[in-house]
Amino acid sequence: MKILAIDTSGKVASVAISDGSMLLAEKSVYTRLTHSQIILPIVKELMSDCELDFSDLDAVACAKGPGSYTGLRIGIAAVKGICMGAPNLKCAGISTLEALAYSCAAHRGRIVSVMAARKGIVYSGAFESDGKRIAQAEPDRVCDINELLSLVKDDTLLVGDCCEEIKEECFSHDENVRCAPFASRLQKASSLCMALEENPEYLIDSFDLSAAYLQETKAEKDKAHRE
Repeated sequence: MKILAIDTSGKVASVAISDGSMLLAEKSVYTRLTHSQIILPIVKELMSDCELDFSDLDAVACAKGPGSYTGLRIGIAAVKGICMGAPNLKCAGISTLEALAYSCAAHRGRIVSVMAARKGIVYSGAFESDGKRIAQAEPDRVCDINELLSLVKDDTLLVGDCCEEIKEECFSHDENVRCAPFASRLQKASSLCMALEENPEYLIDSFDLSAAYLQETKAEKDKAHRE
C-alpha cells in the first residue's frame, strides 16, 4: 500500500509516506506551535516532494490515541478532510502506544510503551516483538506506576515520552530494562505506516474514525462535576 500517515498525538508533529517496501519521506517536528498550524503544510510539502497526488494513495493513517486530546482531534480531522476530498481512500486509526512499539520493532522481546498522562499516572501498553511484527500482550490502559511495574519482564525495552523517567525511578539498577534510543522514543508517523502494513484489517471508512482517549476528556469531567 502507498500510505500517508499523520501523528499529532504528542508534542511531535509527524508525517510520513511509505509505499509498502520503503519509506518515501518523513518529517517530524518537536514544536511549540499548535499542530493545526503545521501539520497540513507538512503533508503538502511531502506530497509535493514525492510527486504524489492524494489519488495516488491507498490509505491514510493517524494516531487515534491515547495522547493529547486536542492533538488527536487535529490529526483525525485532517485525515477525515483528506478522505472527503478523495472518497476512494480508506483510513486507519492506530493506537499511539502500538505505533511507539513499532518504532522499536527490531527489538526481540517485551516492549512497554509509556506516555505521561498526569502526575503519577501514565498511559501504557505491553507488546511482544519477534523482530518485525508486534503482538499486543496487555491492553492499552491508564495506570499508576505500581500497575506499570507488572507489565515489565526480563529484557524489556521502554519507549515513550516518559520512558527515561520510569527507567531512572524504578529500574535504575536493572540492566534487563532499557530505554529505546532517543531517536525512537517519541512518536514517528513512519511507525503508523509499519503498523498498517502489518495489519491491513485496521482499514475503515473515514466516517468510523474516532479517538481512543482512554480517560474522560476535561469537558466530560466538567459535565459530570456539574451534574
